[in-house]
Amino acid sequence: MPLYEYVCRRCGRGFEELVRADTVVACPGCAATDVTRVMSVVTIGHASDGAAPASGACGTCGDPRGPGACAMG
Repeated sequence: MPLYEYVCRRCGRGFEELVRADTVVACPGCAATDVTRVMSVVTIGHASDGAAPASGACGTCGDPRGPGACAMG
């Protein structure tokens, strides 16, 4: 089963869900089914100095919904 990232359109909560073809995805915070699947941030490799790579899909604010999801990007 694939693991997808979602953002709830009602409350704005981000969450991950293991999904099968017949799965109805609901927000774990407010139980709304009006959710949007978002691109996952994937990190390949590692920093040579041992530091963790920067996280967050939005380069400006780190919003996990991706570039343009916030007012800053």
